[in-house]
Amino acid sequence: MPISKSTPPIEVAQAIGVLGERIRIARLRRRLSQSELAESCQIARRTVYSIEAGTPGIAIGHVYTVLWSLGLLSTTNSVADPQTDEHGKILDSARQAKRARRPGEKSEDNNF
Repeated sequence: MPISKSTPPIEVAQAIGVLGERIRIARLRRRLSQSELAESCQIARRTVYSIEAGTPGIAIGHVYTVLWSLGLLSTTNSVADPQTDEHGKILDSARQAKRARRPGEKSEDNNF
């Protein structure tokens, strides 16, 4: 299946741009050049530039490696956390069985 080169939804593009800007600020606060950061991550400087520019299509592994190198990997712990997925919890609870057994089924005698 070929990789799609379509543009992501505007909300996604904006979120990628915000993340890139945050990574750039973190790098500058550490007084690192893009080349230094790229070298510590063993990726190309152009990849760091693309991450900071909010270019969609950058491998998520590269983004996480940059965050790791900047000491920010732990900030991703809440991304897609099932405990904070209220919509998913509602959908899941709606699908829960309403009864323990089907109507008409006889329960087995479980004398303990």
